[in-house]
Amino acid sequence: MTSANAPAAATRAASGADKRRVLFASLIGTTIEFFDFYIYATAAVLVFPQLFFPPGDPATATLQSFATFALAFIARPFGSALFGHFGDRVGRKATLVAALLTMGVSTVVIGLLPTYAQAGLAAPLLLALCRLGQGVGLGGEWGGAVLLATENAPPDKRAWYGMFPQLGAPIGFLLSTGVFLALTHWMSDAAFLAWGWRIPFLASAVLVLVGLWVRLRIAETPDFQRAVDRDERVRLPMASVLREHPGRLLAGTLSLVATFVLFYLMTVFALSWGTSKLGYSREHFLWLQMLGVLFFALTIPLAALYADRFGRRNAMLAATVLIIGFGFAFAPLLESGSDWGVLAFLALGLGAMGLTYGPCGTILAEMFPTAVRYTGASLAFNLAGILGASPAPYIATRLGERFGLQSVGWYLAAMGALTLLALLTVRRDSPAR
Repeated sequence: MTSANAPAAATRAASGADKRRVLFASLIGTTIEFFDFYIYATAAVLVFPQLFFPPGDPATATLQSFATFALAFIARPFGSALFGHFGDRVGRKATLVAALLTMGVSTVVIGLLPTYAQAGLAAPLLLALCRLGQGVGLGGEWGGAVLLATENAPPDKRAWYGMFPQLGAPIGFLLSTGVFLALTHWMSDAAFLAWGWRIPFLASAVLVLVGLWVRLRIAETPDFQRAVDRDERVRLPMASVLREHPGRLLAGTLSLVATFVLFYLMTVFALSWGTSKLGYSREHFLWLQMLGVLFFALTIPLAALYADRFGRRNAMLAATVLIIGFGFAFAPLLESGSDWGVLAFLALGLGAMGLTYGPCGTILAEMFPTAVRYTGASLAFNLAGILGASPAPYIATRLGERFGLQSVGWYLAAMGALTLLALLTVRRDSPAR
């Protein structure tokens, strides 16, 4: 290689290294965020009903625990507005650091809270407050991580780059479930309920420090830097989204409703139903869920490859049709009475989840111009969480109790039909750079 070519080669190598660092930063951040979120979801089924609410009817305590679980989804749009404002005004990098800290501190504090036996009604109130903090942090985290990836992507690989933060969901689930499995295996139930459940929440502090170290070493995204150079930033991104892009916001929100409903039926509701109605032990069902999540992780990159070749909207449409079909197989598989039937239920449901989750970040990012992209994509994603995820475990539990498990499948199919109609209104992949 000549000396004239050496600088260009070094620049290309540095650029490749920078992009790998960016993709890792987007992945590690969402992994940490979802680890924190999932340990709460697991504890909301296994721990909090017994420790943070008045003793009495177990079903009532579980529903109360699910209500605190839903609080985070209510808080997430506020996180979208807060962090989206700074993400579109100040920059993606600094905002992502602040969002990670908000989520991390809230999670660690949960591990230090007094129980109902120690503090009475103050215990569930403090738990709810920390859950709100988790929701605000996650409201700003997801959108920034997706933009960090997609705004550094080549035009023909946006879905591939955009799927890296999405992989944080199954990885975070595997880590959180693995921790709970290890604790329940090596500890007695009494020790686990007395203090062992606190370990995952406190240990998340280490993960947050790793995430901060990685994110502080990355540069600002090229798209945002161009917006700064061209003086394209708007004074109030939230007002701009609501005034100038309400149709995109509504379409983006409804396009993800089925995604959220499916995921929280497959995780929170399935764990609760399996351990309370189907007679599975906590450890046994968690192992089955971990195997099912492997299909979630596998189908995310497959969906991204399909989306880059055939279009993000087409990929989402195909996945939504599969979700609707899965709704009619929901009860027969889960109530099959065998591990193989339950594993098929989890593999099919979580596999369909990966197919819709892989390209959803990219399609939302492409719906909004750079100046309001952080706010718009984050708000659409988190409003979909309110409509889809926050009520899903509660609604499914009430439907299952009153009308049988098949009604839960019909609920999923109906939400899939709503999402299908919304996706049909989304323009074919036309990024608003």
